[in-house]
Amino acid sequence: MKKLAIFASGNGSNFEALAAACAEGRIDAEVALCVCDKAGAYVIERAAKYGVEVLVFNPKEYGSKAEYERLVADRMDTLGIDLVCLAGYMRIVGDELLGRYGGKIVNIHPSLLPAFVGAHAIQDAFDYGVKVFGVTIHYVDQTLDGGKIISQVAVPYEGGDVEELEAMIHKAEHRLYVDTVNKLIE
Repeated sequence: MKKLAIFASGNGSNFEALAAACAEGRIDAEVALCVCDKAGAYVIERAAKYGVEVLVFNPKEYGSKAEYERLVADRMDTLGIDLVCLAGYMRIVGDELLGRYGGKIVNIHPSLLPAFVGAHAIQDAFDYGVKVFGVTIHYVDQTLDGGKIISQVAVPYEGGDVEELEAMIHKAEHRLYVDTVNKLIE
């Protein structure tokens, strides 16, 4: 059975979508590790609910990005991780992780890349006035929200409530991430 590591920094709704799909047999994989860079993040509680090991670290306690990424990569090596899924992980992946897991790290982003990169994609697209929003899953490389696109889904929206839009995008994210991870591990 394939083993997943899921990286998250906050609420963890995409973590939950993937963990539930694995637990229910909709993805033939096991979530073996949750990596989190924020000690109080809700994703830690979600991981506990599924019995998933959590590796929490504070980047400020390390001398460099390479140092904390080495800790993470060493743990993933020990667990035999096959695929890394970034799910609201708000750090740019560095050379240490890319060197050891390049081609095996995927990210989910709440826009139709290459449009609206960065941490505020939904708000940026909303402010711009687009009528078709979306979700992209892509391989991670050295560029911000770059890397080869694996899958996308459009989310049409012409309303005026950004919270309603965010809820629609999150729903689309959860479906697309489960479907995409399922295809990647087959």
